[in-house]
Amino acid sequence: MTLRIVFMGTPEFAVPTLSEIVGQGHEVVAVYTRAPKPAGRRGLDLTPSPVQRLAEQFAIPVLTPRTLRDPAAQEAFAAQGADVAVVVAYGLILPKPVLEAPALGCLNLHASLLPRWRGAAPIQRAVMAGDVQTGVMVMAMEEGLDTGPVGMAERVAIGADETAGELHDRLAPIGAGLMARALAALSRGALQFTPQSEEGALYAAKIDKAEARIDWGKPAAELHNLVRGLSPFPGAWFEVDLGRGPERVKVLRTTRAEGAGAPGTLLDETGLVACGQGALRLVQVQRAGRGPVGFDEFRRGARLERGNVLA
Repeated sequence: MTLRIVFMGTPEFAVPTLSEIVGQGHEVVAVYTRAPKPAGRRGLDLTPSPVQRLAEQFAIPVLTPRTLRDPAAQEAFAAQGADVAVVVAYGLILPKPVLEAPALGCLNLHASLLPRWRGAAPIQRAVMAGDVQTGVMVMAMEEGLDTGPVGMAERVAIGADETAGELHDRLAPIGAGLMARALAALSRGALQFTPQSEEGALYAAKIDKAEARIDWGKPAAELHNLVRGLSPFPGAWFEVDLGRGPERVKVLRTTRAEGAGAPGTLLDETGLVACGQGALRLVQVQRAGRGPVGFDEFRRGARLERGNVLA
């Protein structure tokens, strides 16, 4: 059975799901996404979201309301006559009238093993916490934040050195396939939901800029997870004097290693840095205004030597 669908999503993570739904032959009557953002030096150019760009390729009508809380926006949504809404990282709260408008409700694709990591940054938080597995889940939306009953799930192992960016790119197509299977089951009346437990619930808050600075006094294992979880964006960072005063340097990739010394001390020429417990080897870094490079190239350009202190 072909479903009449309203798709609601914004970033790259949502793109494979929209593509998969269209490919499955469902009727996507409208795409809701965040409004284009100002770009360019003067902010005069507008950059559409990744989802909007794909929707326009498929000639699907695009709507970019700034809120769904006003009656006019809710009436316009209800007028779509959707069987179901599919929501993937949309970015706006769906009030009760919107949640209740589609005949079969609203399905959300969430990138965690609920109830762990409800909220805005589940992929980053899972990596930062050192989780060894995560996944994607399709749930029926309700007014609570990611609290709805779960219809389908798929678990995924997290690699010991895997970054949030790499995990994001793996989960996006897996989630797309999961949502396609969920919609197929829904169309047959065979999609069953299991209520979430409140035990083990954790909130995946948005990343605060203050979290990104590396405190070398912390254990190497914790800092390795911080670097992975914030790579490639916003990027964990430290400061070091490279001859013109303190300069911020992002760390995009590390490995755990053996070593000891005063926290923040560069222990050798290969990027081994002492932590509060153990050591980290800097593998890939990025200076402001430049591209990512391996540590050896960075060290030569920055003239770093053993004994230099990173702050």
